[in-house]
Amino acid sequence: MLSSGTPPGWSWSDVDVAVPRPSARLPGISMAGFRQRVFAYGEIAMVAHPSVTLLIDLSEGTGPVYDIHGRQQRGSVVVGLLPGDLRAAGWGRVDCLQIRLEPAVAAAVLGATTELSGTVVSLEDVWGRDAGRAEERLCAAASWDERFTIAAEILTRRLDDRTVVDPEVAYTWRRTLTSRGRVRVEGLADAVGWSRKRLWSRFRSQLGITPKRAARLVRFDHAAHLLAAGHAAAGVAAESGYVDQSHLHREVKEFAGLTPTAVAAAPWLGIDDVAWPASSPTRSRDC
Repeated sequence: MLSSGTPPGWSWSDVDVAVPRPSARLPGISMAGFRQRVFAYGEIAMVAHPSVTLLIDLSEGTGPVYDIHGRQQRGSVVVGLLPGDLRAAGWGRVDCLQIRLEPAVAAAVLGATTELSGTVVSLEDVWGRDAGRAEERLCAAASWDERFTIAAEILTRRLDDRTVVDPEVAYTWRRTLTSRGRVRVEGLADAVGWSRKRLWSRFRSQLGITPKRAARLVRFDHAAHLLAAGHAAAGVAAESGYVDQSHLHREVKEFAGLTPTAVAAAPWLGIDDVAWPASSPTRSRDC
């Protein structure tokens, strides 16, 4: 979810990454801590990811500023699905806890997420005073391990306090994710015993995205990581379920604003793989 271009004044080698130990991980939730070690200006171009994302600012000083379509938001934010052209900029040494929530989990942790789709809002607008309390506890923690423990406690409590989405909707999302977006809505409707119209309506009203759009987003995410791993675009198109290479090009352009060649070289995918490595799910690195 991070930069599609190396910002002036620093490089990804200047960023330390920490991830929770396997025993501390929660279903449907991924966390990572980022620390910029050098004092410099940096700009991050963010791209679509199949999750709702919390970016909790733990920096000393001004912290990051997020810009979406000319509107700016400072501090801790919630990034909904499909945010569009989103950039973050910061000056100094930035500390940030990034929490990715699968949409069905986000609906429980954040409440209704439909209005979050395509937007970036202040975490305080969503959690109220709890946002400030969470920031204070996380800032006071002595290590990333302690921060992950605190975050897991907060998220677990909110999960216990809220109603989850319909089981049929949650199942549809999980099947979309595990199939890497290569699944037909009609088949999913049959699997849960609903009509296509009902599944479409309930899915969209609870997760803020249609089943078809969700499948496209998941498929793009898989294709983007294959491109970053060095696979040729033609092979990625075939493996990811696109009609042809031109189809892949159009989808990557829509979701990332880049060509497949540019995505393959995008530094954000490199750091993304450090924090959430698909091939090494037990990797852990503290900073």
